[in-house]
Amino acid sequence: MDLNPQKYDTPESLYSMLNDTLCNWESQYETRPSETTHSLRFQGVIQRAAEKCGQQVVVLIDEYDKPMLQAIGNEPLQTEYRNTLKAFYGVLKSCDKYLRFAMLTGVTKFSKISVFSDLNNLMDISLSSRFASMCGITEQELHHYFKEDIRLLGESQGMSPEDTSRELKQWYDGYHFSDKSEDIYNPFSLLNTFAQRQFGSYWFETGTPTFLVELLKHCRYDLNRLTQEMAMADSLNGMDSMEENPVPILYQSGYLTIKDFDREFRYYTLGFPNKEVEEGFTKFLLPHYAHLSSVPFASDSRKLFKIGVNFSNATRGIEKWLIEEK
Repeated sequence: MDLNPQKYDTPESLYSMLNDTLCNWESQYETRPSETTHSLRFQGVIQRAAEKCGQQVVVLIDEYDKPMLQAIGNEPLQTEYRNTLKAFYGVLKSCDKYLRFAMLTGVTKFSKISVFSDLNNLMDISLSSRFASMCGITEQELHHYFKEDIRLLGESQGMSPEDTSRELKQWYDGYHFSDKSEDIYNPFSLLNTFAQRQFGSYWFETGTPTFLVELLKHCRYDLNRLTQEMAMADSLNGMDSMEENPVPILYQSGYLTIKDFDREFRYYTLGFPNKEVEEGFTKFLLPHYAHLSSVPFASDSRKLFKIGVNFSNATRGIEKWLIEEK
C-alpha cells in the first residue's frame, strides 16, 4: 500500500484511498458482509490471502504517516487520521500468525500520538546499524556498479574519474543513519546525475514538502545552532514541540544527518550531509523561516539575509521573501 499519491485534506480522502486499496485486494481474495470497517476488511484480506496461498503474508506500506503530516496545524483532522490509521495498522498485531514480514516506511513516529501505540510486535530500525545502508548507495557499491557512469560523467565535465568521484562525494554523500553507519549516497540524486551527466540539486527539484513549509513559517528555533545541533536518540524519533525545535523533523526528512556520536553521554551531533542539501536548504526552505535575520552556517562563511519583498495590505504581513547573500 502506497499512501504517497493521494492528497489528504478531508477525512473522506483517507477513507477513499483505503477503500480503493482494499477493493483491489478483495478482488483477489474476496470479502464478507460482516467486514464493515476498513480494519475488519484489512484483517479479512490478510487471513484469506494466507489461507488461499498456503503461505504467510508480506505487508509493505510506504508513507504510512503522510495523512498526519498533511494535517499538521489542523488538530481535529489529524486526530481523525490518527484514530483511523491506528485501527487500520493495529490489524498487524491481531493477524500476527498470518504474517511472514511487514515493513512500514514514513517520515516520523509521532511519538506522543503514535498510530503504533497498540503494536508491540514491530521493531523500529530507523537508527539500527544493521540496516543503516539499506536504502542508499555505499562508497563500495558506487565504485563497483557505477564505474562506467563515473567515467562518462567525468568526460562530460572535463574531469578525471578521481576528481569526478570526489565531486560526487561532496554533492551527494554524507548520510548516516546510526552511530556506526558508513557514508551513504542519496540514490535519487546520484542516479539523476548519471542520467543527466550534470551535477545539480535533483532531490530538491522534486519539491519541498508542504508540512515542512508550514512548520518553518511558525518556527522559533535559532538556526545558528542548526549545523552543530546535539540530540538524543529518543528525540530524533519524535515529532513533538516542532515550533520550538524543528531538528527531529529536519533529520527525519533528510535535511540533517548524524555527524558524530558521544558514547559517554549518548548524544548525536547533527549537520547537513552534503553540498546538495545545504544549498537546497538555503534556497528552498530558508525563505519560509519565520524568525530569520542572518544565518552563518558552519561550512559557509557567507552571511545570508531574509528580505521581505511583498507586503500584503490584506493580511498586514509579508507574503514573499528572498534570501540574499552579503
